[in-house]
Amino acid sequence: MTTEHEKQKTSIAISVGRALRLRCPACGVGKLFRNRLQMQDPCQQCGRKFDRAPGYLLGSIYFNYGVTTLLVVVLYFSLFFSNTLSSRQLLWTLGAFSLLFPLWFFRYARALWIAFDERWDPWPNEEERRTFDR
Repeated sequence: MTTEHEKQKTSIAISVGRALRLRCPACGVGKLFRNRLQMQDPCQQCGRKFDRAPGYLLGSIYFNYGVTTLLVVVLYFSLFFSNTLSSRQLLWTLGAFSLLFPLWFFRYARALWIAFDERWDPWPNEEERRTFDR
């Protein structure tokens, strides 16, 4: 049995676009965050739960780590072969980036995780529907 939401599955580009705008992956209208650190839960527009279960949002750490690592590797090789910075300057620059970028990217990592999850396991799934209906 498919739900109305599953019939209207959004494209990956739309899901990523909504995540980058920090909007609900289901409706694209509701804001994910109340302020810099606090999330809305559920969506103020469509009621989609953002924190589906204990530990659910830990998946966003993978997005944050992956993007940070990719950028550090690209920046390292770009700066290393361009000889614009000494080895010490390169180390300090990338060290600072490795600490500061994940703090800034935190909200986007969560938004991407929720969008990824909505794309492949829309809320509510069968188990959540049974719990929700009780």
